[in-house]
Amino acid sequence: MEKTNVAIVGLGTVGTGVAKLLLDHGDRTARHAGRTMWLKKAVVRDLEKARGRIDLPEDVLTDTLDDVIQDPDITVVAQLIGGLEPARTIMLRLLESGKDIVTANKALLAEHGPELFDAARRLGRSIAFEASVAGGIPIIANISQCLSANQLQSLEGILNGTSNFIVTQMDEKGSAYADVVRKAQELGYAEADPTMDVDGTDAAQKLAILAHLAFGATVDWHDIPKIGIDGLDPADLRYARQLGYRIKLLATADLAEDGLELSVAPTLLRIGTPLAEVRDAFNAIRVVGDAVGPVFYHGLGAGQMPTASAVVADLIDTAVGRTKLTFQTLEYFSSENPPRAKQRDTETLLGRYYLRLQVANHPGTLAAIASVLEKHAISIASVIQHESESPDREHDPVPLVIMTHEATEGSAYTATEEIEALKSVTGPVTRLRVKG
Repeated sequence: MEKTNVAIVGLGTVGTGVAKLLLDHGDRTARHAGRTMWLKKAVVRDLEKARGRIDLPEDVLTDTLDDVIQDPDITVVAQLIGGLEPARTIMLRLLESGKDIVTANKALLAEHGPELFDAARRLGRSIAFEASVAGGIPIIANISQCLSANQLQSLEGILNGTSNFIVTQMDEKGSAYADVVRKAQELGYAEADPTMDVDGTDAAQKLAILAHLAFGATVDWHDIPKIGIDGLDPADLRYARQLGYRIKLLATADLAEDGLELSVAPTLLRIGTPLAEVRDAFNAIRVVGDAVGPVFYHGLGAGQMPTASAVVADLIDTAVGRTKLTFQTLEYFSSENPPRAKQRDTETLLGRYYLRLQVANHPGTLAAIASVLEKHAISIASVIQHESESPDREHDPVPLVIMTHEATEGSAYTATEEIEALKSVTGPVTRLRVKG
């Protein structure tokens, strides 16, 4: 049987999982690849670090990248270093040395994708990146290959398992945000610094990649409007349940005649709908195509073995030539080739809204708020106002929750500002999008 020599750069959690699959399940990979996938080198920073989780053959470990670059027998490299640098420089050097690349680094692709893809094409090489979005869910292959007969119309997803775990625990167990973050770190779902997960950055970077694949749009992830879960109030989770909804950090891409709507934000989803039922560290993506209709993908979006599963699948596809075929037809726009789909003006976007505010408990308060909403053509769908539990219930502010009918984002934003300026309203208004 033919042999493909493989190298891994970065033997962290995912890299170790990839090595396990290649070493422990060589018969499985050989059956699917029609050849032996041979792990020849694994590049690490510290050769002395204990690696009790895996038994590597002699001479596989090295701390010198040149051992891979200068070896013509190594044709495919799993580049599994995170961050932007030195990951970008390493990938360019590997491409220039004639290696095809498999990566799980979504931040690198979101930031430097056009440059890396242009370099790969110029050098006759390929880059596979299934593991960069949604871990073990094969969403990249499905959008770029299986659904290629469709004009995709919308994409909605829970793309960050860490934030979904945190929200699920807060919602179902009433846990405090800080306590759940610590638990997520202990379980390996969250990094020591979880900022990119909880502030929406990770989801925005993944959405930028999917938007390119699905709609041919080159999007700077910095330009995607994003709100994270780090400011989510447990009160909103409770009120959402009373209204028949759950709150999820939702990444959205909707295509319309005037452009592409992109956003990442906590969103109310109706209980019983598929995305609302995604729990803990799972990811899910709902795609709608003009021919196939709605398609739903669900699975673990992070973790050692789900992500390693996607990496090894890409290694196999690269070894047998499938990646090169699809990579050459995969459009990745540069500054010289503008995107087909521009981002829509957010002011004109239509949607329903959840509003929560603290109001004075006296006559005329609700009428004043309703007057502001009416002025901006925003209709009220429902209202929740519970009696204050304070002994001084006639004077203490009480929470008021309003669900609106459809309105434009611009109108909702302006109305919110005007409501906050009312004397009967205390503090800022919480405003969340509602879907379903």
